[in-house]
Amino acid sequence: MSKKGITLDYKKPKGKEILLELVKTADIVVENFRPTFLPELNLSYEDLKKVNPNLIMTSISNFGQTGPYSSRAGYGSIGEAMGGLRHIVGDPGSPPSRMGISIGDSLAGICAAFGCLVALRELSISGRGQEIDSAIFESVLAFTESLVTEYQITGFIRERTGPIIPNVAPSNIYPTLDEKMVLIAANQDTVFSRLADAMGEPELKSDDRFSTHTARGKNQELLDTMIATWSSTLESDRLIELLEDHGVPTGKIYRAPEMFEDPHFQARKSIAELPSSKFGSIKMPNVVPKLSRTPGQVRWTGPALGEHNDEIFHSLLGMSASEVDAIQ
Repeated sequence: MSKKGITLDYKKPKGKEILLELVKTADIVVENFRPTFLPELNLSYEDLKKVNPNLIMTSISNFGQTGPYSSRAGYGSIGEAMGGLRHIVGDPGSPPSRMGISIGDSLAGICAAFGCLVALRELSISGRGQEIDSAIFESVLAFTESLVTEYQITGFIRERTGPIIPNVAPSNIYPTLDEKMVLIAANQDTVFSRLADAMGEPELKSDDRFSTHTARGKNQELLDTMIATWSSTLESDRLIELLEDHGVPTGKIYRAPEMFEDPHFQARKSIAELPSSKFGSIKMPNVVPKLSRTPGQVRWTGPALGEHNDEIFHSLLGMSASEVDAIQ
């Protein structure tokens, strides 16, 4: 994180005045209140662009700024449910599952950031700001691939399939002798040929049940059982080494401990470590993507509440000490 934190009560006249002064200096304002909240305070995009015509304002909400559901309360989980994601996550015999992370919130944030970049580029051409409306349910929907098209064209409703891709084989999680889990993805014909060699069963390449992508899809369960029987005879490191030697895409199922220990993560500095007054140090994902000329950097773990009040109010807005004290 590299954000700076201030406290400001913009429901009060002085706080609102200061907020508008900050808006004058801003390229982008991001908010995630319910859609009616800021208009009630006369702080809508239409209000803010009066003090900064070039302003880009990004609103993130569950249902978006318009439509019959826009005023409904909602969290990311609701957007995941209505955007179609929850229904297809999990095992077939279980109720819809959570992804394990707040993916709806993250997707809406990514879409909002992308919208900001597009708007900044358009601003450089037109000289005009604009409003960006990033709804969680739509952001989730945008990442569901051909889910709605499949239904519209064929009537097919996608269901939960666990770790496999239906009719795409082999692409699954397989056990090992040391009780690890390894993902092997060898569904392409040429890659499956290399897997068959790695398994010491080159005859599988010409077996009518497995010789084509379609045939492997039809015999997915049988093929997965055969691969699992073979993988169970090898320790995970040896299995990975063997598959890599044959050019077969593979990887262990990682948790945080494996990420900390992995030399590739270390070489790329995929995990940042920063000093913390409370914990000594804190590890967290580093900046992505990596830019060659202007790489990003995580500079601190996050500000305390109001930590940068003096810096922002004094340095940026030129307020006196007495003025700052008056609003604390």
